[in-house]
Amino acid sequence: MQLTHQAHNIPKDNSKDIIVLCDHVKGPANIGSIFRLSDAFGVKEIIFGGPSVDISSSRLKRTARNTQDKVRFRESANLQLTLQELHAQGYHSIAIEITDQSIPLHKLSNTAWDKVVLIIGDENFGISEGILKMVTQTGHISMLGINSSMNVAQALGIALYELTRC
Repeated sequence: MQLTHQAHNIPKDNSKDIIVLCDHVKGPANIGSIFRLSDAFGVKEIIFGGPSVDISSSRLKRTARNTQDKVRFRESANLQLTLQELHAQGYHSIAIEITDQSIPLHKLSNTAWDKVVLIIGDENFGISEGILKMVTQTGHISMLGINSSMNVAQALGIALYELTRC
């Protein structure tokens, strides 16, 4: 018999204050998954930059499973300014991107940072150069195989797990 979340798995507080910043992430299924993952890992807020998010999309709603009504979110017309404001509030930022400066994400998960902005980008173009120049750290997910990337929502799930498991 499958257990229900409400009856058998009481949510615990996340020890980190996490905000997810989405740099031009598109697609209702991806965005729905981002809401669902953010709910599962206690994300404080999602910030979307780029094209407006259509919360009324039936695909987004099916994928999100009502978490779009539970997780706080907003849109930003200027993600660089938004990130600058978050840094001023004491947040450290981690861009999930493979670069010549990135380190494996599992090594970043042990940081003492209690306020983190986790940044994900467009599946085709990644995180914009302007944002990458501003981040505290760039981390990548160590992968086997020949492919150099994975779905943005899957990458977010792995990153959130790494950041919240300690």
